Amino acid sequence: MENYQEQVTKFLKDTDTKFEAKYFAYAYYFPQDKEQREIYKITLKTPKGSYTFKFGQSIASQGKKPTPYDVLSCLTKYDVGSFEDFCGEFGYDTDRRTTKRIFKAVVKEWENISRIYTTEQIALLQEIN
Repeated sequence: MENYQEQVTKFLKDTDTKFEAKYFAYAYYFPQDKEQREIYKITLKTPKGSYTFKFGQSIASQGKKPTPYDVLSCLTKYDVGSFEDFCGEFGYDTDRRTTKRIFKAVVKEWENISRIYTTEQIALLQEIN
């Protein structure tokens, strides 16, 4: 894990990214959640702009503020393509409304990542997993 943290620290420094995690709520995060979890408001700020979004902390990590690694490793790092491409790649049913909502959320996240990072920086982000 130490190597991952170093990789993220280097990424934040090299891309001049400011990372902020503020506690938001204790609630259900995903529609299928059976347990509540801590939800944080995350802000990534770069010279190109900022992106603020909600992040549901892992239930196993309750009581711990999410680290930059926790968040950056979960971000959408690739253009998922069309709805059909997305469903085929990730095994979703194309006839479900929930799938359409998930697809739209992933596309929105990708658009925001593409907006605040350069192509070269996204290539570095793709190495964080």
